[in-house]
Amino acid sequence: MRSLFPVTDLTTTAAAPDPSGLLTDREWSLDELADAYAYPATGDPWLRANMVSTLDGAAEHDGRSQGISCAADMRIFGTLRGLADVVIAGAETVRLEGYRPARAREAFAGRRAAAGQGPAPAVAVVSGSLDLDFSLPLFTEPLVPTLVVTGARAPADRIAAARKAGAEVVIAGEGARVDPARAVRELADRGLRRQLTEGGPRLLGQFVAAGVLDELCLTLSPVLTAGDAQRIAGGPGVTVPERFALASLLEEDGFLFGRYRRRDVP
Repeated sequence: MRSLFPVTDLTTTAAAPDPSGLLTDREWSLDELADAYAYPATGDPWLRANMVSTLDGAAEHDGRSQGISCAADMRIFGTLRGLADVVIAGAETVRLEGYRPARAREAFAGRRAAAGQGPAPAVAVVSGSLDLDFSLPLFTEPLVPTLVVTGARAPADRIAAARKAGAEVVIAGEGARVDPARAVRELADRGLRRQLTEGGPRLLGQFVAAGVLDELCLTLSPVLTAGDAQRIAGGPGVTVPERFALASLLEEDGFLFGRYRRRDVP
């Protein structure tokens, strides 16, 4: 893996001197990846998304993202989870991708302890209907309790079922639907400031439309799939497109790993 742009200074080109050694064509250690993708040191919540897309804009192949991913993408995926307080996912993504509880990883144990984090991130499932199988390991065997983010008018019997299964219910909306901006605030109020969403496209689209996405980590997969697969973000469009700035760009075997931040954040 090599850095096409130094992580901390986009004004320097890859041909410039590189005291850090990160521009060499080699596999980065998990510590180096963790430093590169560290959350900003601020008391405010920070919502980061991690998605993968083909060259022609598909966010999945045959219903899952695994087919357009690669080993380096999964290393970054694991690193982002290792840094997060909470992983946020939509109910459909949880079902399709077969979500399980996040696991503790020794490689991030010291870093998490120093940051005052638990051994693994919590998983927060966003669902208005709560049409979820609460007998799955995600709810019955988590290292830290799974959260279910829903609206105040979600079915009462499903809220009761979630709580009976051991999930923490987070109300983030006055109706049956979840208010994306409120979801971010409610999770931050529970000490879950370092937020990572893994989609799917509909949930990411809601975060984008609400203007609460701070950072996008996007893997560009060097494949073409055609078809009618979803893009990384779906749903209603925004009135005015929001410009993001490139923070870093890594490459391995033709895969590009970009990190983009909102232009109005440091």
